[in-house]
Amino acid sequence: MTQTSSSALSRLRLGVNIDHVATIRNARGGVHPNPVDAALLAEQAGADGITAHLREDRRHIHDDDIHAIKAAITVPLNFEMAANSEMIDMALAVRPNAACIVPERREEVTTEGGLAVVGNEDRLGTLLQPLKDAGIRISLFIEASEAEIDAARSVGADIIELHTGRYCHDDTNRNFEYTRIRSAATYAVKQGIECHAGHGLTFDTVGAIAAIPEMEELNIGHFLIGESIFLGLPEAIRRMRNLMDDARTGLSV
Repeated sequence: MTQTSSSALSRLRLGVNIDHVATIRNARGGVHPNPVDAALLAEQAGADGITAHLREDRRHIHDDDIHAIKAAITVPLNFEMAANSEMIDMALAVRPNAACIVPERREEVTTEGGLAVVGNEDRLGTLLQPLKDAGIRISLFIEASEAEIDAARSVGADIIELHTGRYCHDDTNRNFEYTRIRSAATYAVKQGIECHAGHGLTFDTVGAIAAIPEMEELNIGHFLIGESIFLGLPEAIRRMRNLMDDARTGLSV
């Protein structure tokens, strides 16, 4: 991976996903720890947005959480959701800044890959139109593929979020995965689509992705919530923020 001269790059936004605060709460029931408190703490620590995924099985975030988070925060809410009518109705009720459409299978532990937009353009275009009509930005969580980017553009996506899981977890193919992600980011911006990235990013892997000039936002959750056990959530966010900023100014990649 080559270092990029990034003195002129814009500040990269950090979205903090607070799903797994709810996972801990749900392990014993009750109300503690409250994901709303985590969202507010993340905002105070420098998060530029809050991400929450309301899964169909409600394994972590619940309906009441989404409404409460949206009411409490002043930064944008990125509402991760499956592409179905139930979640469309919920998004229309909550009115997040963005609806990020992700693939979802009940048997998966976490999101395993990007949304298959190619071949599903007609269904997705029709399903997502009410969100666009309501002024909610459409984000599609996809693989780093020009074909998927073209399909995302055809259904009216404002944003793509590139899946970084394989880049983070496959050490032997990391350079290849980085090249795919960087090429896709460049291509997306040429098509007039805003480019975000996320999934699996850590202190060790965030730098090179943050230094990609076309990236405008990274969404990071599980790692930050895990590190908060040792560092505290504000310090974990500040450390991630500093690594992103350093990469953006060419101090590290």
